[in-house]
Amino acid sequence: MDEVRTEKGIELLGMTRQEMGEMLAALGEKPYRASQLYDAVYRRRIPSVDQITELPRSLRQLVSERASITRTRVERAFVSADGTRRFLLDLEDGREVEAVFMPERHRDTICISSQVGCPLACDFCMTGVLGLARNMTAGEIVSQVVLALSEVYGAGAEPSHGTNIVIMGMGEPLLNYEAVMKAIRLLADPDGLAIAPRRITLSTAGIVPRIYDLAKEKLRPRLAISLTAATDELRDRLFPINRKYPVAELIEACRQYPLADRERLTFEYVMLREVNDSDRNARELVRLLNKIRAKVNLIPHNPAPELPYASSNMDRILQFQAVLVGSGLPAFIRRPRGQDISAACGQLAARHQAI
Repeated sequence: MDEVRTEKGIELLGMTRQEMGEMLAALGEKPYRASQLYDAVYRRRIPSVDQITELPRSLRQLVSERASITRTRVERAFVSADGTRRFLLDLEDGREVEAVFMPERHRDTICISSQVGCPLACDFCMTGVLGLARNMTAGEIVSQVVLALSEVYGAGAEPSHGTNIVIMGMGEPLLNYEAVMKAIRLLADPDGLAIAPRRITLSTAGIVPRIYDLAKEKLRPRLAISLTAATDELRDRLFPINRKYPVAELIEACRQYPLADRERLTFEYVMLREVNDSDRNARELVRLLNKIRAKVNLIPHNPAPELPYASSNMDRILQFQAVLVGSGLPAFIRRPRGQDISAACGQLAARHQAI
């Protein structure tokens, strides 16, 4: 059984139904008890074993002695003027990560982390300043969704509309591949949290071998590539990982990536004033993405005192977008969310206060 053990026992969040069955079988229980436990932990998001009342009291006591649902906890929540919430989360070992909840009229989006910190040291991102402390477990990854939904709607309460998940918080997901994929399978399980794979997006800075691995998975999230530059010269400066996996190799992996009908690869492009925002840069991007079924998200750079970049102004972003769209490349401007609480793209750094 691939269970998650800590000094205080097993964490149920992050276990599959089969793993729960093996744990309960060792206690002499019948298989249907695993279904009850799985349903309680994932579909109903019950926070404590003691509250799973369909289990006999004696079994609840046995399970409680050996396991807890999760030891991730919300240390502090920050609320933006636009309704965005940034959750500072405390993990079992005292490390901290962040998740962001963004409400919309017809859906919610939860941005979750996959590593404590990040090893990539991208030049325009606050998380990279932290370096990498460790990978997160599948349970810790899933716990961000469970805790965010419970904080907003109440433990066990159904969300009022659909939930999108974006794995683009702290860390590079493809450098924690096995745990991230297990978490995605748990999130997407129709008998659990039931978040459709098309509502889950994984964002990578370009770990090329793992993109090929992801292409072979039966259950795949939507894929987004954090690109931000169309040439090796500029991307080497902004993304040190580009020196290992240069633009040509990354784009070839994207060309070979299988897409469903009407699905497009998303390319994220952070707009940095007088760095990558000229019309020439836009034309380079059009040429690079030629013959890929792609769309581009233009992201105004989100400031942080430690970062040396400023965002392109909106007129420049609109002109850049016009070049892309005029060349037949769909391009959208992402509205910044949660800047006032350090919750926007590139700002996550486990801060205990807003900027």
